[in-house]
Amino acid sequence: MTVTQTTAAAPGGTGGHAAPAADGVRICSGPPPHPRPEGQDSYSISEVVALTGLTAHTLRWYERIGLMAHVDRSHTGQRRYTNRDLDWLDLVGKLRLTGMPVADMVRYAELVREGESTYAERRALLEATRRDVLNRIAELQDTVAVLDRKIGFYADAGRHPEAERTR
Repeated sequence: MTVTQTTAAAPGGTGGHAAPAADGVRICSGPPPHPRPEGQDSYSISEVVALTGLTAHTLRWYERIGLMAHVDRSHTGQRRYTNRDLDWLDLVGKLRLTGMPVADMVRYAELVREGESTYAERRALLEATRRDVLNRIAELQDTVAVLDRKIGFYADAGRHPEAERTR
């Protein structure tokens, strides 16, 4: 099987370097997290589970709460995901990693579906999330500095056992 990576992004773009697509939707030039079969743009729920690591339950829940746009169905009623859906799921995964509340992710998805008139609100939501992430990074850097000091202390204490009694 030949494998390639697509460059389509979720509706409204996911960040990175974006360029307009033929349909006017901005696309991200970054590769998706997992290679996809060349020429394939229709995936069953089990294939999406394998590609994303999400569970079928999570995928159905995302759709139920409005985090995923309507997912097309086959003539037998089975969900059929597209590369665009997979790109959206990648963005949702990134938003989850930021610690963004599910309600905010759902609001972002609603704004994306509403179109270009919501760019300012989407940007504000993402900027607030970015500030939160940067604050968490600063907290983690402070925590690493404390750990480094303690590790250094214990490394020194091993060479100078009398120092341990003073700390």
